[in-house]
Formats: sequence, C-alpha cells, structure tokens
Amino acid sequence: MPRATVVRALFALAILVMSTYIAATVPPQLGLDLRGGTQIVLETRDSPTAKADRDATDRTLEVLRRRVDALGVTEPTLVRSGERRIIVELPGVQDPRRAAEVLGRTAQLTFHPVLDGVDATGAPTTPDAEGRRVLPDESGHMLELDAARMTGADVDRAQALLDPAGGGWHVTLDLRGRGERAWAELTADAACAPSGTPARRVAIALDGRVVSSPQVEQSVRCGTGILGGSTRISGDFDKREARELALLINGGALPVPVETVEHRTVGPTLGERAIEAAGWAAIVGAALTALFIACVYRLLGVLAALALVGYGLIAYAALVGVGATLTLPGLAGFVLAVGMAVDANVLVFERAREEYLARAAPALRPSLARGFRNAFGAVADSNVTTLIAAGLLFFLAGGPVRGFGVTLGIGVLASMVSALVVTRVLAEFAVTRAAVRRRPRISGIAHAGRVREWLAGRDPHLMRHRRRMTVVSGVLALGLAVSGVAVRGVDFGVEFTGGRLVEYATTRAVEPDRVRTALADAGFPKAVVQASGDHELTVRTGRPTEAEEALITATVVELGHGAQKVRDEFIGPSLGKELRLEATIALGAALAAQLAYLAIRFRWTFGVAAVVAMAHDVLIVVGAFAWLGRTVDAVFLAALLTVIGYSVNDSVVVFDRLRELRRAPGERSLARIADTAVFQTLPRTVNTGSGALFVLIALAVLGGDSLADFAVALLIGVVAGTVSTVTVATPVAVALESRTTPTPPRAPRAGHTPHDNGARI
Repeated sequence: MPRATVVRALFALAILVMSTYIAATVPPQLGLDLRGGTQIVLETRDSPTAKADRDATDRTLEVLRRRVDALGVTEPTLVRSGERRIIVELPGVQDPRRAAEVLGRTAQLTFHPVLDGVDATGAPTTPDAEGRRVLPDESGHMLELDAARMTGADVDRAQALLDPAGGGWHVTLDLRGRGERAWAELTADAACAPSGTPARRVAIALDGRVVSSPQVEQSVRCGTGILGGSTRISGDFDKREARELALLINGGALPVPVETVEHRTVGPTLGERAIEAAGWAAIVGAALTALFIACVYRLLGVLAALALVGYGLIAYAALVGVGATLTLPGLAGFVLAVGMAVDANVLVFERAREEYLARAAPALRPSLARGFRNAFGAVADSNVTTLIAAGLLFFLAGGPVRGFGVTLGIGVLASMVSALVVTRVLAEFAVTRAAVRRRPRISGIAHAGRVREWLAGRDPHLMRHRRRMTVVSGVLALGLAVSGVAVRGVDFGVEFTGGRLVEYATTRAVEPDRVRTALADAGFPKAVVQASGDHELTVRTGRPTEAEEALITATVVELGHGAQKVRDEFIGPSLGKELRLEATIALGAALAAQLAYLAIRFRWTFGVAAVVAMAHDVLIVVGAFAWLGRTVDAVFLAALLTVIGYSVNDSVVVFDRLRELRRAPGERSLARIADTAVFQTLPRTVNTGSGALFVLIALAVLGGDSLADFAVALLIGVVAGTVSTVTVATPVAVALESRTTPTPPRAPRAGHTPHDNGARI
C-alpha cells in the first residue's frame, strides 16, 4: 500500500477515535429553544446622575448576576453584548415578564425622615434642590419626605422571614458600619417627635415608592435611637414579594436603569419535540441520501454512505468539543450539512468517471486518484463560498441564527475531512481488491452513469440563446417578487417589526379565523393569528399590557377548551428596527463577500455573474414566500444566506470547469466552451441537488412547524440556484468575458502567412 494512503488511513483513524471519545464523554450544550427557559435582553439607559457607558453596563451586569444567583436558577448565563446590552439566559424559567421585572428594577433603596406636613391631595413629585419629595405611603396617604439619610449600600444583609406570631411576611435588614450609625441617628430624630405624628415615622422607599413607613416605638429614646444595627420592613407582603424584596436589596441597586428590549421563552416540551422531529428528519434524510448515492455510484457510493456516518460523528464531536450551543436552527444546519456533505463525494466520483472513460486502457486506482486531484479545486471553491455564508451568519446575526452559522460552518469542514480523507481511504482500499478489478463496473466509476448516458450524442448550443434565457429568468424572478410583495405583502416576524408572539398548545383544534374574530371583538383587531399545527396557534400582537395579555390568553383558552403557552417572544420596536438594518447589511455583505472571493479566485466577470444569479435566487425565494404567506423572520434570513452560498457553490463548479476547458488547446468559442462546461458538470449538479432535496424534504415533512419555513425556503432556493446557474450565471459570465477579453487571432493554416491569399508560384 502506498505510503500516502497509509498516512491518510492513520489520520482518518485518529480523527474518528478522537471524535468517538469526545462524543461519548462531552455532553451537548443545548440552547434555550431546545431545553426550555427564558432569554432576556436588557439595555442600559442614561439616568440623570449616570451615563450608561461600558463601565456602567459592566457594573450593572455584576448586580444582575447577584440577583440571578439569588433566584436559584440552574446554570444561568449573563453576558454583555456591545456597549449597552446584557443577555440573560435562565434555563427552566417560564415567566419572562416576572423575571424581567425582578431583573430590571433599579432597586434604589433609600431611608427618609418624614416631615410634619402631610399633603392628602397631592401627587408624587421628583426631588427638589434639597432632596425633598412627596410620595404615597403603603396605605396611599401622601407623605412629605426629607432628603435620604441612608441607601441600600448601608445594608449588610436582607432576609425574608415569616412572623410566627401571625404578623405575616417581612424583611429584616442587618446594617453595617456607617449604616448602623445612620440608622441610630435617623430613629433618634424621629423619636423626638410627638407620638402619632408623621414626623415620628421613618420612610423606607424602593425605586421612589414607599414600601414601609413604620412608627418609631415609644420605648426608643429621643437623641439615642435604635441601636444594634438591625430593623425590618413590614408591609402587606406575601412570600414571593418578601423574597423578591430581600433579593433586590441583597443584590444591590443598578448603577443605571435598564429596559427590556427582547425576551424569548420556550417551554421544555416544545424543545423536546423539536429535537425528536429534527432527529427523525436527519435519520430519514440521511438514509434516503445514502440509498441514492449507493444506487448511483454502487460500491463507492456505499463507502461514501459509510463515510457520512463518520461525517456525522466528526461534526457532532467538533460541535460539543468547541462548546458550541446547539440551537433549533443549528439542528437544521446539522441536518442540512448531511445533504451538502455528499457534494464533495459526487464531484470526486464524477471526475473519476471522466478519467476512467477517457483512457484507452483504463484502470480504477489511477482514475480515482486523478479524480480526487482534479476535483480538489472545485471542492475547495464550493465549500469556501458556503463557509463565507456561515461566517456572515455568525458575525452579523444573533441568538439562535448564530448557532446555525456555527453548525453549518463546522458541518462544511467536517464534510471535507469526510470526503477527502475518510472516503478516499475506503475507496482506494476497495478499488485495489482483486474482485473489484475483475469486475470494475461494480466500483461505480467504470460506467458513464444515467445522466451522462442521456447526454451522449446531444450537443445543444445553449449559449446561443443566452440573452433570451437571462431576460426570461430575470423577468420571472422580478415579476414573482414584485407581484408577491405588492399583492400579498411580506409577513415580517416579530424580530423585524417588534411586538409580542405567543404560541399556544390547545386541548382541541380551533380555527384561526374564530380566534381572530374573538380577539378583534375583545379589542385586538390587529392581532395576527396563525395555525402552526393541529392543536397549536400563534398570536402576534403589539406590546400588550399584563391585563391585555391575560385577556388574549383567556380567549384562546376558552376557544381551545384549554391551552398552554409553549413559546413567548417579545421584541422591542427599536430592536426590531435594528434587526431589519442588520438583515439588510447581512445580505449586502454576503453579495459583496462572494463577489470579492470569485473576483480573486477567477475574474471579476465571473464574480459579477454569480452575484447576478444570487440576486435572481433571492428574488425567487422572497416572492415565493410572499405568495405562500410564510413569515419572514430571523430563521428565514439564515435560509436566505444559505441559499446564496448554495447558488454560488453551483456556479463555481461550472466556472471551474469552464476555466479548465478554456486553457485546453483548440479554437472553440467561449460560448461553446461554456456549453461543454455546463453539460460536463450536469451529472454532478443533478446528483448533488438530489441529495440536498432528500434532506430538505425530510426536514419539511418531519422537522416540525419550527423548521418547515426554513426547509421550504431552502427547497425553493436550491431549485432556483440550480436553474439560475445555467440561465443566468453562465450566460452573464460569457457575455461579460466576450466584451472584456479580446478575441485572439486565429492561427494560420499550414503554408499560409497572415496575408497569404493561397496563391502559389
């Protein structure tokens, strides 16, 4: 066995062993959309006394971390995003509004002397120049308060306790250092006021609201006050309120106010169903793809199918090994990469077939080796374009979509290792067996294949009609997009419009129209109601209050004979506008990045042609989604960027062959060379597209409603990308090359000079 084969075999074995070990010992890190929980995005705001800069956001993050730790949430995650945003992930928490309320409270605790005057008809006021203000006490009576003498920073510890004598829940405060002295002075002054007067009270305020204003008891001496450094906040607290108050005091006040700009909540059952659905889609899609490739490429197809198992193992181990968070779109990316992993194998096997059929004395092993060598450029170029799309998803998207970019990128790299190393080791071993050498057709590369046999003898001049093809394709794409947007409109999701989306699982099936009518009668005429399954409904509204949300839920519960929230998302209007801008930037960056790569790798003319084809495919997908009434959201953006990567991938394979044929000797026109390039790569296009379609159909049918839109977008995009390579990318490249590249002079016939008219003397 050649030394290079031995080295590749040892390398492949080492990777598979290491991947098996990692997969068996490292548990996957699931995102909240798979394990259930709440994600809250908070944004710091400027206050009259502090600016919400990076330092203030970092200090706010530490306060929030203490609060989350006190909540007792298992494995919470808190990270700063940008200068002002903080992302909080709370696994298992199913009440986002309550969690956001606890985390978002400033918790500025202050202790005030109460002045003699009581304004019974006044209203809360802001502090004046001396710090005085008017606030209602816990009973609703207005108190005029002096400037604060103490803050929450003077409290050492707060604890929620139940009075065993029947006094209800209260919060005890243990004071420290300066706080102990300040409390003695504050109560000493209050003790000097007559009993029953407001001035004998001490007001304890939280975020500008008096939560307790106890009277100083008669036993406290004027001028001495309460010693010992402890007191308590009593009021009409229940257990939860007392514990939350103690939590806020212990965590400390936020340096600057925060606002909830986004929250997402997913029930654990929805995540379990998504994992199960994606698992079945992966199994069925991979099985159909493996069966297809085995039928087309026989023995080598079977070995490539075995290598797909190795691909799955390598990709999964890489995901868990780098600590990537596996999200629902990430699962889709993992499943999709199974279909795309076939592409490298198909490119190699088709080149090996060409090499075998072109030789007068063909041999399997040399043909296979030349197939791997000659296909490497196309494999590298096609995978780099997909990696560019994955990189843009990671850097320009956020949340679960970023997870899709990670899994797609890892999947592409794992597929190259699987195809160029694992498959090659298995294939080289197989074709050197005596049984295979005696019957070379069972190898899968010693015959032309169905597509090439069908093409034999056909030589249509496609590029003769290049203008017509390009114009027709462009008009159809533009017409579909414009008509869809104009007639049906684009149904933007809450990520881009802002608002609230709640998904309910109802006990009985209910028509969306009934829910829509009932909500309109209840005062929500603009509510968007959609069925996402037999017993599942999604309701999208603006930003309802707590009472309005309760009314919406009650309406769904009544019509559905019971309902449970399985998903709850809120996006603030400012964040929605920002996400729309980011989506536009992501699409523009994708087009620019692909153009730059193709201009460097080929020529600028090929880059422009590929970008025109990409724009064509994007218009097709957007127009189709508009006509189908599908939601355009962040997952759709992930699908659209993947379509762009696939479209370029398909064009690159043809461009690579066109460049290779152009270097060959001969006097054929560029249009005829392009015809040959299209037809020589057509078997790869058909076989790769079929493998991807099997996986996408499995995702669309078995992946559940959460992945259906994603799969449909990619199905449309794959078909559009395959067609646009022939009708848009190649014709535009030929037209641009013909205009920019001077036609070389024809070589003179033997015996002639350039000005020879053929006469002889």
